[in-house]
Amino acid sequence: MKKITAVVLSVFILFSCKQKQLLPIDVSTLQHQCVHRLTDVIVYDIFTPPVAARIYSYSNLAYYEAIKFKQPQAPSIVTKLKGFATAPQPEKNKAYNYDLAAVKSFFAVARALTFSKDSLKVTENGLLKIFENGLDENVYSNSIALGDTIAAVILKRAATDNYKKTRGMPKYSVFKETGKWQQTPPDYADAVEPNWKLIQPLLLDSAAQFKPVPAPPFDLNKNSQYYKELMEVYTLSKQITPTQDTIAHYWDDNPFVTQHEGHFTFATKKTTPGGHWMGIIAILCKQAKADEIKTAGAYAFSSCAIFDGFISCWDEKYRSKMIRPITVIRENMAPEWGSLLQTPPFPEYTSGHSVITAAAATVLSKIFGDAFAFHDTTELEYLGLERSFGSIQQAADEAGISRLYGGIHYRSAIEQGKKQGQLVGVLYNQIFK
Repeated sequence: MKKITAVVLSVFILFSCKQKQLLPIDVSTLQHQCVHRLTDVIVYDIFTPPVAARIYSYSNLAYYEAIKFKQPQAPSIVTKLKGFATAPQPEKNKAYNYDLAAVKSFFAVARALTFSKDSLKVTENGLLKIFENGLDENVYSNSIALGDTIAAVILKRAATDNYKKTRGMPKYSVFKETGKWQQTPPDYADAVEPNWKLIQPLLLDSAAQFKPVPAPPFDLNKNSQYYKELMEVYTLSKQITPTQDTIAHYWDDNPFVTQHEGHFTFATKKTTPGGHWMGIIAILCKQAKADEIKTAGAYAFSSCAIFDGFISCWDEKYRSKMIRPITVIRENMAPEWGSLLQTPPFPEYTSGHSVITAAAATVLSKIFGDAFAFHDTTELEYLGLERSFGSIQQAADEAGISRLYGGIHYRSAIEQGKKQGQLVGVLYNQIFK
């Protein structure tokens, strides 16, 4: 009788241990949940596009560096980037759940870099509770510790990338110079991130590594390239088609658009350009049925390329200080003219959309293929719009030309911005051949 009891008890204990490992969560969608929640917070906190890109890159790197241990052959990314300490390794005599470690690492970094920490904490706690209820205590504590250690490595790098230094720099001064950027209506807002070129890139040798050719010189002579491109913006604005209008608004991705009605002013919050591409990545990964490692790699590589793309682009913006179309058109052609999209408060050349979408598309095309067709539903929750594309590059090209349709960029800024972004993307593709 004692032997039978012992056997039954052993089976019960074994069954109980196995039950402890059954988690009511789909790990293939786990990172998508984390990134989408971060996007919600970035939209709520109204981070500028360059700052949002920084948050996405560090948070997604944290996730990848933890989840990669599920595949022993998966390489570390941070060891190939600049400024990171050696990534921690799991201890051989300890058991881990790397999905849990990735979630913990992601949120530790995301909370450190955002304002609405409590909002992120609610989501984090909900996910951690699922793991806590489904894992052995030692596995749970080991995984949490690993996630925190990885996050510390990421945050140490973030603390020394000059971001804090740029927060305390003097306000950017704008002088009335012919052909140079002036603050634009309706708010005549201060220049956004004029010192972003000082942020330490993740992979670029310097902010100026992919310095584009100079913008066409400001020249109102009717035979000049500048004037022809200016007239293209002006003429298009008067004969915009419904499709072009839709494309312009679809890719607007302006995180803070102000509306003025009489004496009242209100604002509409939307996702940033980087946030739009985070949504696209989720769609691509789900459609490709990518596993957790491939998904994390897609997020990490693309986020980092976008981050470096902004550094490269902003370096040129505040070097050339190219004037926006709305300023020139109002001063020389039509005093009441307005661009279809609200002109963002920073210099024109090169187009930020063109740079970062080309960088992201170059990386993602290598991961998913050059002819990967997809249906983009990212903007459904913000604009009620969706679009289909025959390839990832087609989406990037449409994002670039949308700035011409919107009346906020000249063609050269779009074309040269695309080349600039592609160079950033190619550089990233070289580190995961």
